[in-house]
Amino acid sequence: MLKINVRKYTAYTKTLHLEQMMAQAKTLSKTELRRVLDVTKACSKYAERDCVMLLLTHWCGMRVGEVASLRISDVIDTEGNIRAELHLSAEQTKGKAARIVFVPERMRKELKRYLQLTTKPKCGDFLFKTQKAQRFSPNTATQHLRRLYTNAGINGATSHSGRRTFITELAAKGVSVRVLSALAGHKSIQTTQRYIDVNDDMMRKAIELL
Repeated sequence: MLKINVRKYTAYTKTLHLEQMMAQAKTLSKTELRRVLDVTKACSKYAERDCVMLLLTHWCGMRVGEVASLRISDVIDTEGNIRAELHLSAEQTKGKAARIVFVPERMRKELKRYLQLTTKPKCGDFLFKTQKAQRFSPNTATQHLRRLYTNAGINGATSHSGRRTFITELAAKGVSVRVLSALAGHKSIQTTQRYIDVNDDMMRKAIELL
């Protein structure tokens, strides 16, 4: 008779359910992302912080837990320059496997601006802090980003929407699924494929390739 480890099976099913929920998070158009940023800048007391947290998920494909785990030393080098590559330790990632996050130039500019506005930042400090000057936990960061989307009237968006939008946009531009999988830090391309949201514009462009 087949024996099942109930604890491991329950953990597996919870992980699978979570991945499915994340893969189904709404993808945003550029107009919708601009709306979220504009509303955040107009309404948030900590607008610079909130916009940078959002953009790290949209422009770098970072998980919200990875964003919450960042320290200032992760994003600036010994000369005070913004790093083009963020080296995340196994403790900072969901899969408990170290990975590299590539930072585009426009994101580096946003990070530089944010750090210039931060009061006497110390390398060992967490990059993002709550109103009470505490670090964000993955859960509080998840709730916070969801509120930013809700405030902007973006229905169906979650803290994972940025990551899914990142993958979908690059797929639409012809980036191979293997490269996407590496950028996302996925262990298999099957996981990455579930994140790609096929839309009408992608299909219109596809048929023009014939």
